[in-house]
Amino acid sequence: MSHAPLLILYVDSHQEEYVQTLRDWVAVESDSSDVLKRPDCHRMMDMTAEKLRAMGGKVELVDIGVQELPNGQTVDLPKVVTAQFGSDPSKQTVCVYGHVDVQPAKLEDGWATDPYNLTDIDGNLYGRGASDNKAPVLAWIHTVEAYQALKIVCDLPVNVKFIIEGMEETGSNGLDAMIMAQRDSFLSDVDYILISDCGWLSRRPALTYGTRGNCYFFAEVEGPKQDLHSGVYGGTVIEPMTDLIGILDTLISPSGKILIPGIREAVAPLSDEEWKMYQDIEFDIESYKSKIGVSQLMYNNKVDLLAHRWRYPTVTVHGIEGAFSAPGTKTVIPAKVIAKFSIRQVPNMDPAVVKKQVTDYLNSVFAKRKSPNKLKVTMVIGAKPWLADTKHPLYEAGKAAVKRVFNVEPDLIREGGTIPIAKTFEDVTGKSIIMLPIGGFDDGLHSQNEKMSRYNYIEGTKLFIAYLHEVAHLKKN
Repeated sequence: MSHAPLLILYVDSHQEEYVQTLRDWVAVESDSSDVLKRPDCHRMMDMTAEKLRAMGGKVELVDIGVQELPNGQTVDLPKVVTAQFGSDPSKQTVCVYGHVDVQPAKLEDGWATDPYNLTDIDGNLYGRGASDNKAPVLAWIHTVEAYQALKIVCDLPVNVKFIIEGMEETGSNGLDAMIMAQRDSFLSDVDYILISDCGWLSRRPALTYGTRGNCYFFAEVEGPKQDLHSGVYGGTVIEPMTDLIGILDTLISPSGKILIPGIREAVAPLSDEEWKMYQDIEFDIESYKSKIGVSQLMYNNKVDLLAHRWRYPTVTVHGIEGAFSAPGTKTVIPAKVIAKFSIRQVPNMDPAVVKKQVTDYLNSVFAKRKSPNKLKVTMVIGAKPWLADTKHPLYEAGKAAVKRVFNVEPDLIREGGTIPIAKTFEDVTGKSIIMLPIGGFDDGLHSQNEKMSRYNYIEGTKLFIAYLHEVAHLKKN
């Protein structure tokens, strides 16, 4: 990269401007889960479009329809921003995906600072959405901006397109249909898709090549026609809550073994090559325990722990609707209770098959209880896992870019969480995807005191600049 020093100098000299833009973006409470905050979500999309338009991009705000609320009302979904920079057919074309909506956050949740006022403490930029996903989206925008500012000496080496949405944190409503609709137009000339909605595992930079899927279930047990007084009726009725707790206890053993027939059998065994990859990854079990505040984990060695975090399925019980959960006491027998639980799924598992396995199993367990109550099992989310080939040229380019900027080899990692849109992009476009994170391992995504370090934000922008240079030299498809 003969012009690299100029680009690096440009980024370094614009650091304060980048931080201020992030401050402006974090100040917008674009919480997509709260309908009352929907105007802020719309404003965030307008700000994103305005920023890209000011850079000379060909920008559109794409209407993706409405969202139906549980009460039957409808509200407009935030428009999706698409932008295009360059249309040279001799160059590679990459599409950067990101989102600018955020998880809920309140000061009283335990934040040390106002979550919507970006606060710089010891080089860490605290604010809701700073790492997930506003700073990474801005780092990609600053990347294009830097090349454009210096285009007399170094033109943008690839054509860059953006798809930026405002509903990712609540399931990317409307985005699948929009991507399908854009397949033969906006996405038709895209060679590769780049996603930076994830983070490093340690202080070592990483490239992400896989995510787990998510099958989310409701298990509803219904009994009497109304809630009952436990003193008057307790001991005479078969209680829905007892039934529900009983069947939930059959999902997983105390040691973490999934007890639903067919789930574990569907998972591909850990290969020797994978074992070696996991063994070489930088990961400290003691600091992991300390970070989450536990004295004991399910597994005691690094390979087992990482494998069960990334490439094996898990069952998690999230809560029970209808149960009494407020402070104080209430002597009630709930008439109807609904358990919420999920199964993070991995390659070789199919959501439709998982749905049948879970439903059949819970119905059979429930039948053995001989209860007069009614059980209804429904799957409300069926997001597929995504897995890439780490030997693909996209990952070779990623390794080269990390080496250039950070002077280390990156860890190749998977994510335990779910980014459903990755699989959608792959299925609809047939194009290869790389996840190129710049977030830190301790950024606190979805948690109190979320942050993006100034170092990761600025050096991450340099990584993206180096990455586009590497991609420009890949063989054109």
